[in-house]
Amino acid sequence: MEPLFGVVLGLILAVASAARDSCTCATNKWAVCAQDGPGNCTCRLAGSDQPVDCSTLTSKCFLMKAEMIPLKEKRLWRPPQGVSDSDGIYSPDCEDSGVFRARQCNQSSTCWCVNSAGVRRTEKGGSGLSCSELVRTRWIYLELTHKRSSSAFALPDVAKALTQLFESRYKLHPKYIAAIKYDPPLIQIRLDQNKKPRWDVDIADVAYYFEKDVNNDSVFPSNSTLTVSVNGDALAIEKLWIYYVDEKPPEFCMRQLAAGISAVVTVVVLTAGIGIAVLLLLRWLRTRTYKKFECKEMREIKAPSLE
Repeated sequence: MEPLFGVVLGLILAVASAARDSCTCATNKWAVCAQDGPGNCTCRLAGSDQPVDCSTLTSKCFLMKAEMIPLKEKRLWRPPQGVSDSDGIYSPDCEDSGVFRARQCNQSSTCWCVNSAGVRRTEKGGSGLSCSELVRTRWIYLELTHKRSSSAFALPDVAKALTQLFESRYKLHPKYIAAIKYDPPLIQIRLDQNKKPRWDVDIADVAYYFEKDVNNDSVFPSNSTLTVSVNGDALAIEKLWIYYVDEKPPEFCMRQLAAGISAVVTVVVLTAGIGIAVLLLLRWLRTRTYKKFECKEMREIKAPSLE
């Protein structure tokens, strides 16, 4: 009887351990998961009381908010009423859906407007700044370079490898990859998402996950490193640049442009003034020399002859 009881107890412990180990988030290393019922695993992100859907990407706004929390607080679930010392650190305001709020402010009551990718699109102002709408980022341009290898890659092979990467790792439907251009070692990718159905991932979230992967700070679990292979050869990415294009142009004021134009005008005026002054000085010197020479000749003519 006792051996049978030991076997049953071992099986129960093994099942419980497996259930505990399986209660993790496959798409977010910062999520804290807990088994709150038989077969029910709930994951939440540090810095937000919103549950995390681990079958898809976490919104960029929630990720940025989690990054602002000290590392030791990421490892434990911080209660909503908890307060952390975040002076000088920008923690974004997010809607319950994970979307950025159009107006963002920091601790010193400085505010600005952002697009749907969380990128500032206006000058910074006071707490009275009004942002009428959250302008959607429609296009995202990715430019990246890879390490040169002995074997050259063909454009169709590079495009196929990157399309598979974005589809399998970041859950992005290939229809949102508008173009891929390759001029070794430069690769250009354009993501186009005019309208996003609720069930599709946002290209802003995809770009953020990709950027974190390239910078060796992946949001995925630590054992899930970014690897891109083209026909069996590694495509080692070195640098990445991201450019955001919104449905409406940014609303930066003309102060910086006016300052730049004023500086250029000042330099031109000063240069012209100095040039004119130099010309006048040279002309005066030539006139003065000519007059001195003329006076000398006149004196020689008027002088009485000794003969």
